[in-house]
Amino acid sequence: MAQGKVEICGVNTAKLPILKEEEKEALFARIKAGDAEAKEEYIKGNLRLVLSVIKRFGGSNENPDDLFQIGCIGLIKAINNFNTELDVKFSTYAVPMIIGEIRRYMRDNNSIRVSRSLRDTAYKAIYAKENYIKQNLKEPTVQEIAEEIGISKEDIVFALDAIQVPMSLQEPVYNDGGDALYVMDQISDTKNKEEKWVEDLSLEAAMQHLGERERYIIKLRFFEGKTQMEVADEIKISQAQVSRLEKNALRLMRQYLT
Repeated sequence: MAQGKVEICGVNTAKLPILKEEEKEALFARIKAGDAEAKEEYIKGNLRLVLSVIKRFGGSNENPDDLFQIGCIGLIKAINNFNTELDVKFSTYAVPMIIGEIRRYMRDNNSIRVSRSLRDTAYKAIYAKENYIKQNLKEPTVQEIAEEIGISKEDIVFALDAIQVPMSLQEPVYNDGGDALYVMDQISDTKNKEEKWVEDLSLEAAMQHLGERERYIIKLRFFEGKTQMEVADEIKISQAQVSRLEKNALRLMRQYLT
């Protein structure tokens, strides 16, 4: 067996092609013209993206081959719907769609199993949140919880997601005093560029469809971790207006990403 080789659905991952940006652009131009061979090549060039997503579901009892096939469906949907005119990488657009496809499959099959380590992380985060509120009389940000318990922000959100079993990345993980925490807004990974689920990348494509004020509110709320009241003070409107604009913005983004 070749070093680094992994067989999933008969695919030797060590031999998967790595496409350069200019190659992706050229292939997409051919795909838009109806070239089936270009589409097949583009799919193969992005299978690593599917594999990187599958790693996030290691706590389930699903067969990796099944998850790979479902992830490929999400990848194909992303290819079919991707708008090359948007200033956003394909991987940025594709990852939420691949994850959403897998989570829908797992939800429908009732196959999500939460590991002990995930439960422990989630309960530590909840306990830290309660203590923070008692001491500071305000809600902590996810970053503050992460610093308190010494666990990365992405691991905290993923653990909370697991115990809540939301329907998709667009569902709230938990509600912190009226301000819902969404998985897609929080997950990040700085270890690998292809697996990089940073907040601004996760939302960038969808945010292009928002008005300037709504886009700014989303930036303050989910990129900078500000509360609705803090946002209201900064842009000189009421908290109720912030809440309404935020909900409308999230609705528009969910429509775009689903």
